[in-house]
Amino acid sequence: MSEIKLPVGAFPPDFAWGAATAAYQIEGGWNMDGKGPSIWDTFCHAKGKVYEDQTGDVACNSYQLWDEDLKCIQQLGLTHYRLSFSWSRLLPDGTTNCVNPKGVMYYNKVINDLIANAVTPMVTLYHFDLPQALENHGGWKSPDIADFFDSYARFCFETFGDRVKLWITVNEPYVCAKFGYEDGIFAPGLKEPGTSVYLVGHNMLRAHARAWHSYDANFRHLQGGKVSIALNSDWAVPLDPASPKDVEATARYMDFILGWFACPVFCTGDYPETMKSRIEARNLELGFSKAPRLPKFLEDEPNPLGTADFFALNYYTSRKVKDTSSHRSELSFSGDQAAEGVTDQSWPVCGVSWLAVVPEGLRKLLKYIKETYNNPAIYITENGFSQTGPVQLEDIDRCQFYQDTLQEIAKALREDGVDVRGYFAWSLLDNFEWTEGFSVRFGLFHVDCYSAELKRSIYRSGREYTAVISNHLSLSLSLSHTHTESNLNKEV
Repeated sequence: MSEIKLPVGAFPPDFAWGAATAAYQIEGGWNMDGKGPSIWDTFCHAKGKVYEDQTGDVACNSYQLWDEDLKCIQQLGLTHYRLSFSWSRLLPDGTTNCVNPKGVMYYNKVINDLIANAVTPMVTLYHFDLPQALENHGGWKSPDIADFFDSYARFCFETFGDRVKLWITVNEPYVCAKFGYEDGIFAPGLKEPGTSVYLVGHNMLRAHARAWHSYDANFRHLQGGKVSIALNSDWAVPLDPASPKDVEATARYMDFILGWFACPVFCTGDYPETMKSRIEARNLELGFSKAPRLPKFLEDEPNPLGTADFFALNYYTSRKVKDTSSHRSELSFSGDQAAEGVTDQSWPVCGVSWLAVVPEGLRKLLKYIKETYNNPAIYITENGFSQTGPVQLEDIDRCQFYQDTLQEIAKALREDGVDVRGYFAWSLLDNFEWTEGFSVRFGLFHVDCYSAELKRSIYRSGREYTAVISNHLSLSLSLSHTHTESNLNKEV
């Protein structure tokens, strides 16, 4: 295929063109220069949790090879770069009682280098890697975690907020809660079905709200930045559109994945009614009479409503949903949700089995968010296409994916009136993909994580993404000059 082609003026002049990474997935240096262990260090070192017992101990070694990452960012011509801070690299025991100056120095260099190259940093405070010291005291299940997180967030706002203007508090609370505490397949690896998942999600919302209010009250007037929370979601449609049960199940599926966090932040300050009523009904059905499984927001705490200055969306795939409410099941999240998402056989699958490639689902999801969550400004903070097996630097399928995806975003902008502000490809680099280790690759640059050199090599998709950005910036500059000349002629 030829290079990615998009309609002239498909994106606003100030559209953010980015790529994203996460600290544990790229940095390595897991115990270097005073860094404390995180729950992912502990989880991977326990063995039997990750593909071939791989770890993020070295990963892409971005802690020592940041200059190489910066070259990749420069080569792509990105206007924005999303990274995350390692909480335990900055605060080894998770608290501001113990600040690691070398961690501060590292992130200062990253931020300063980005800005020197006209790249706007977007910083995520928490991307799955809780300090193990806090996990030892209850972690995300403890009510105290909101205070610890707020203190960490304030430290970051004070230390880096003079230069960082786009903040994400928590990345994908749904994934953290469900995979880490319901399914046990992500750190910290707990399997406590139907209970801890909601407690953890609740505490993440409490922590986010606390940090947003801290920024709003103490930093916004000086720093002028924006703060949000990154929510992941599939797009979902009924398996049988003629089945009222499948239609209801689809709405329930979306509420339990996206609405769980978006409704409290963007709509009502509380959980979706479908979630509350379904969990309450299940409690009665199963004779569960302990404390409410879905916690309540307390009046004496900062409310989550309005605690996002933009909508940060991570989208990867779509599902067709069927009702499972008639299935008898034990106490569990899936039993509460009573909706199963399946893939359509006509959808191509890339790399991993769960990742059906459905770019049109992104456009539909963007329109859904506009209509459901009060037309927010949206940054697509993650979206990507995976590769497994032999490395293919001429990744034609991924190029086609970016072509199709950017076309769908352009339609959402032009035809649906969605306020999309930017797009961050996942990921800048092939990296440690959690339980899949290095067997799955999403990068715009290939990194041979099995070799000592860890050389970065650009994929064809990276070159084509570069061309898209370059063409957009050139057009925007040309239009700007034309506009300026027109105004000067009018004045004359």
